[in-house]
Amino acid sequence: MAGVDTLQWLNLARHGESTGNVAHDAVDGTGAEEKDVPERDADIPLTAAGREQAAGLGRWLATLPADERPTAVVTSPYLRARETARIALARTDYAADLVPRVDERLRDRDQGVFEGLTPAGIRGRHPEEARRREWIGKFYYRPPGGESWTDLALRLRSFYRDLGSCFPGGRVLIVTHDVIIVMTRYLVEELTEERLMEIEREPVGNASISRWRQGGGGLRAVCYDDRAHLASAGSPAE
Repeated sequence: MAGVDTLQWLNLARHGESTGNVAHDAVDGTGAEEKDVPERDADIPLTAAGREQAAGLGRWLATLPADERPTAVVTSPYLRARETARIALARTDYAADLVPRVDERLRDRDQGVFEGLTPAGIRGRHPEEARRREWIGKFYYRPPGGESWTDLALRLRSFYRDLGSCFPGGRVLIVTHDVIIVMTRYLVEELTEERLMEIEREPVGNASISRWRQGGGGLRAVCYDDRAHLASAGSPAE
């Protein structure tokens, strides 16, 4: 993909477990129409388990050999991502040289009128939109006031062009959201819509790592949704 092909390493980490994740799990399969999340999406914090996961991510960063250590860090502006980056970098001995940049193009997908609703809530309160989404498909469907997956592709293509220009030959760590990680894989590996939708059925783990390395003429996948570094973190990896 244009832009990131100039990088030496591209590392993406999902934020640690958030209170929003816990609220989602609490109503999953219950028939509830809303998630109990008082904050706006941008202000949802980490849980105690999420902070420990972020520390586990930091311990992994600290073990990287010198030629793999990030030379730049970019985060989503959302609190849960910024908290994860802060906690993780504090566990390394090179954090002083890594002042995270914040880029709004790394934010989570905007849900529009569906914000805070469960699938049951969407079907109950917006039945016409639910039927339209089923017909169009998840990849292209845009909820009123929100974004489609293809909208994410557009803003991420812009972000990665700029990233490659700013850090040619660099080793970049990005702390962001599950959908951004999945869509990055779609872009970097030039996947099809069908393959992307297969991959996204399995949620990306909190504080997991996905990595691509320069392979001569472009980035090559190293690992995806790797959670091995969380095994001793004392908190769930989901």
